[in-house]
This record gives sequence, C-alpha cells and structure tokens, in this order.
Amino acid sequence: MASAAKDLRYRKGRPASVDGNLARSLDFEVRERELRHAGEAPRRREVAREKPKVHSLPKVQLREAQHVAPLAVVGAAAAAVLVVLLLLSYIQLTVLSADMVGLRSELKVLEKENVVLTTQYEQIYDLATVKAAAEAAGMTKPGASQVYYVDGSGGDAAVVYHQEEPGLLEGLRESLHHGIYAVVEYFD
Repeated sequence: MASAAKDLRYRKGRPASVDGNLARSLDFEVRERELRHAGEAPRRREVAREKPKVHSLPKVQLREAQHVAPLAVVGAAAAAVLVVLLLLSYIQLTVLSADMVGLRSELKVLEKENVVLTTQYEQIYDLATVKAAAEAAGMTKPGASQVYYVDGSGGDAAVVYHQEEPGLLEGLRESLHHGIYAVVEYFD
C-alpha cells in the first residue's frame, strides 16, 4: 500500500496523472493522509478536558507621548479667538435688534402723541383764541410812541482775525485724536 501512496503523490520533475481535470480535488489531503496511515492501528482520540474559564483583562498598549506642533497650538488659539469674536458679534447683533424693536415701539407711541399734540397746538393757536386770550390778559396793540425804527442804511463793518495754520506735529496730533475718537465712537 505504501507503494500505491507514493504513486499518487507528485514527484519532482514529473507531474502526476490527472483524471481529466487539472484542478486539485478538495479531499486530496484527506485521501493522502488515509493512504499514509493505511494498515496502522487506529489511534485513540483523547477527550479534551474543559479548562476553567479565566477572565483576564486585555493588556493596554500605551503610546508614547507625542509632541504638539507649535503651529497647531497657534492655529487652535486663533480659531478660538475667532469663535469668541463671532459670538460677541452675535451678542451685539441681538442687543441691537432688541434695542431696535424697543425704539420702534417707542416711535409708534410718540407718533400717536404727536398727532394729539399737533391737534392741541392747532386749537390753541387759532387767531381768534389768541386775540381773546391777549385781550383777557390786558394786552393791546402798541401805540406810535412805543414803536422804534432801526436805521440800517449805514455801512456794515466786520473785523476778521487771521488764524495761523497749525504745524505738522499739531496737525498729526489732531488727526490722531479724531481717528481714535471715531473708533471709540464706533464701538460704543
């Protein structure tokens, strides 16, 4: 039988015979093992004893501490600053919107009050009412002795003082002062 097993195996330099199909059959290894052990007494299989299950914690592999790139820190800080500035601008926008709503409601109240006051003004300054109120207070038209005329036929005169132009440093100081004032006024 051992000679039969040798015939079925591949030999070096010479291919084995094929049964019309060049593919290896799936049970090739099983048949080879049976041919190798043909004629031997069957071996006893040992029953595997169940081992007690022991739970162990997996070992954690630690990485070495890596250095943080300075550019990444600067970029993260810049992004944080931009986020804070964006939030502050949204807060300002919300405050301004709330102020605008309050001012619009106040404008409506003031427009209604304006209509009422304009009506009262027109009623008070009716010429007949004014004349009656003036006569009741004892007012009369001025007499000829109470009227004085001013003669404006004389020539007009004016004195103009020449103002010196500021120096270069004074001009720069004024420009800087106005610029700072404009920035402060803008952010208020």
